[in-house]
Amino acid sequence: MKRLNLINIAILYCLIGFAGCAWQGANLQGVKPGQPKERPVNAYYLFSEAHLSLKKGQVDQAIEIMQQAQALDPDSVYLKRELASMWLMKKNTTAAIELLDEILQDHPDDIDTLLLAGRVNQNLKNSQKAIDAYSRVIALDPTRQNVYLVLGGMYMDQQLWEEAQTVYRQLVDHFPGSYAGYFFLGRISSINGDARAAQRYYEKTLEIEPDLVESRFELGGLYESEKKYQNATAVYEEILKRNPNNTQAKMALGHVLYRRGFKKKAAGIFYELGQMSLEDKEIVRILVRQYIDAQDYEAAIVIIRGLLKGAPENSDLKYLAGVSLDGLDEKEAAIDQLKQVAPDSRFFQNAAVHAALLYQEMEKLQAAIDFLLDTIQKDPENPEFRLYLGSFYEQAEAYEKAEKALKDGLAIDPENPRLYFRLGVVYDKWDKKDASIATMKKVLQIEPDNANALNYLGYTYADMGIHLDEAERLIRKALEHKPGDGYITDSLAWVYFKRGQYDKALPLLEEAARLVPDDPIVREHLGDVYSKLGMVSKALQSYRQSIENGHTEKASVEKKIQLLNQ
Repeated sequence: MKRLNLINIAILYCLIGFAGCAWQGANLQGVKPGQPKERPVNAYYLFSEAHLSLKKGQVDQAIEIMQQAQALDPDSVYLKRELASMWLMKKNTTAAIELLDEILQDHPDDIDTLLLAGRVNQNLKNSQKAIDAYSRVIALDPTRQNVYLVLGGMYMDQQLWEEAQTVYRQLVDHFPGSYAGYFFLGRISSINGDARAAQRYYEKTLEIEPDLVESRFELGGLYESEKKYQNATAVYEEILKRNPNNTQAKMALGHVLYRRGFKKKAAGIFYELGQMSLEDKEIVRILVRQYIDAQDYEAAIVIIRGLLKGAPENSDLKYLAGVSLDGLDEKEAAIDQLKQVAPDSRFFQNAAVHAALLYQEMEKLQAAIDFLLDTIQKDPENPEFRLYLGSFYEQAEAYEKAEKALKDGLAIDPENPRLYFRLGVVYDKWDKKDASIATMKKVLQIEPDNANALNYLGYTYADMGIHLDEAERLIRKALEHKPGDGYITDSLAWVYFKRGQYDKALPLLEEAARLVPDDPIVREHLGDVYSKLGMVSKALQSYRQSIENGHTEKASVEKKIQLLNQ
């Protein structure tokens, strides 16, 4: 601070050094016993008052007092940083960042401020600013072990493997006992296809921390990927030797034994796990985490079929079997498993919707509709099934049935924006524009920031050539929530097109075509703008591309081509 006298040093010491310190220095100011004490109004006193307000939960008051403290000592880095922290408590990240940037402009090497700035920017997804802050910290103070881990993790999240590898190597250089550093070096090596290096790093972690089960699983997975099933077996058996109840190791051991041809032994392990799965939900979570999420469907279905021998009525396993078979492109078999999921299962809704969508994908729309009608009989109070039934009727152009299905869903859940949105789309396709507009407005009444409804309503206005200013406002608001969305960009361009502002529409439509190159409507719109601007060859190219992309009104696009060729 500017002037640091002995009294102020003592007060600061009390405040940030020892929370229980009591100040006994009043008589140094000439206060006689019994005489009322005047509180000194200085930065330290205000700092204390601000923190007392914080303890009472009065954050606004604390900020106001801390601002007064900072005004008395404007050069204090500590006070600015404290004020930034208070702004963060109020979730005012803009004010916090401004203060932190101000500090770092004058004090670029202040480590505490760099750490706070790194954390704030990381939370705000300002990755590069966070990375810059953390990189500066370890350059100034290489002993900050946790910062290496945070920085390396950020690089890994962005799949910047080389940069992450550099950070973790620095970590193990400064901290040779950091098993976490070696673990992540192993993972990066595995990702880069260097199995030998990965194995060395994982073995190093186990040398430092023998009970680190994660490294053993990584080693086992590494051996499996190389089809070294005997080595993998030894790894999983070692885990079970240390912890006989490790379910993940049992599951992995069963799988490698199956791959080695010891199917009877594997079946015994799976059977036991299947019986356990009826009570132990962790078994399903392990299946999802280790195999389904990793899209290792081949291993998943081997394990699940084995587990089902021990628990043939387990709906959770039947659902996961359906997901795995779908992943293996065995759709009929997947549907068969999904249809066996019981109505009282936590996965019943997911299984039913998944099966219906598989029918749709197989172009068996009537089968999808019939299946959902049967599903609704089993669970008549589920609005989600009505939503999908309505969308299938919509696809079949059975708009009256679609309307009924969606309205039945709204009778169950009157404030469901997804049902209203689908109903609005049905009305639009049914050529009931006023009903569509009213329904989309209802969506926005429930969810004012629903980007899809904002765009749909805005585009509807634009396509009808009405309320163009309101259309632009709605579409721009949609873009705020979905920046870079090709369809919404197309909608904004269409507003300009309807106003006759073709020069403004053109760059937007070119951008939309880049973002969604396979959309036939966007290509048609781009052709329309080229045509209006006299760019005939480009217009013809866009129209032809629109047809190639499967435009549903091929004849109308062909007519535009004929007119340009005349």
